[in-house]
Amino acid sequence: MSDFLIGLVAGLPGLIIAMVIHEYAHARMAVGLGDFTPRLMGRLTLDPRAHIDPIGLIMLFLVRFGWAKPVIINPNNFKKPRRDDILVSVAGPAANLIIAFVTLFLLVLFTKYAGRPSSGAIYVLRLIIIYNINFAIFNMIPVPPLDGSHILRELLPRDLAYQFDRLERYSFLILIVFLMTPILDWVFVPLQRVVWDLFTALLSIFF
Repeated sequence: MSDFLIGLVAGLPGLIIAMVIHEYAHARMAVGLGDFTPRLMGRLTLDPRAHIDPIGLIMLFLVRFGWAKPVIINPNNFKKPRRDDILVSVAGPAANLIIAFVTLFLLVLFTKYAGRPSSGAIYVLRLIIIYNINFAIFNMIPVPPLDGSHILRELLPRDLAYQFDRLERYSFLILIVFLMTPILDWVFVPLQRVVWDLFTALLSIFF
């Protein structure tokens, strides 16, 4: 129980940062592309209260599957709806990867030049990195309503995209199957390795 509580407290900053940055990036990109719906709905902010769904956050801790408040957009406000919807969808995972890399960079920088941080600080920073990487990977899964499904839908011909949208009614069941079987491990582990290899290559430029 003590280990669980320690993990709960140490993981809270990482989860909040990952969720807030992810949704804020969606909102910022949408507004930048001409759709002011997120701004009108109060989502163009880094205030966690605007983005966090309390039940979704609790579920993340309990069963490692949760959600934030989705950013609502109106693609009709975009100059190029299909392209811009893809850019908005990519913005969230991309922001998570940037935060993960910056956090890893700071951790390495402090370790090399400012003395080794405390074990507690290292634990918190590592969880920020891991949660942001996992958020990016998970949200790129092409299952509605995840970001990956928006990207795939916009790349498909219209008739196939219509058929693909019909999967949304089964999306919750599909995600449950993913969580209850090794399927996600088959996806996450190789992709996490790719991300870490990329981060290592980038860090070698600086250190």
